Amino acid sequence: MALTEKDVEYVARLARLEVSPEEATLYTQQLGKILGHAQELNAVDTAKVEPTLHVLELKNVLRPDDIQPSMPREEILSNAPDKSKGCFKVPKIIE
Repeated sequence: MALTEKDVEYVARLARLEVSPEEATLYTQQLGKILGHAQELNAVDTAKVEPTLHVLELKNVLRPDDIQPSMPREEILSNAPDKSKGCFKVPKIIE
């Protein structure tokens, strides 16, 4: 099936784009080449190729999530300008 200028104008109208006659001619040629290339790819035999999500092997680069002791609360709050009931005390911002 060959792509026509009428097809390009129809798609442009669906996309709410204004296309001049010169642009429609140019886009018809360009999109025709793209669709021709896609048809070539469809002709490739992929029966023995396993489906993949990525072409490269992926590995997790994050460290293991190991439980470690945290800093003592008193040491953390020692630098706080204001504290109350073992927590940081901050000014009220919501009225």
